[in-house]
Amino acid sequence: MSQPEKARTTVDIYGRSYNIVGNEKNEQVRIVASLVDEKMREIHEVNKSLDTTNLAVLTAVNTMNDYIKLKEEFDVLQKLLEEKEE
Repeated sequence: MSQPEKARTTVDIYGRSYNIVGNEKNEQVRIVASLVDEKMREIHEVNKSLDTTNLAVLTAVNTMNDYIKLKEEFDVLQKLLEEKEE
């Protein structure tokens, strides 16, 4: 059984070009890359002394924090919906 062909997308994040290979559509990868770039630039504005590695780590930490908050909100809403359906 063959695996589906993976898409290749070149994106620019914080002034560097990256080749991303994966199952997501090119447009989705570009949107994600744009959001990462935006978040890195936002954090850089607050602390201009960060090197790229620390900036990338802080971006990842901030993004995962946002994800966890959204997941918790989603879980609460899903539970409320399930209770209402009962």
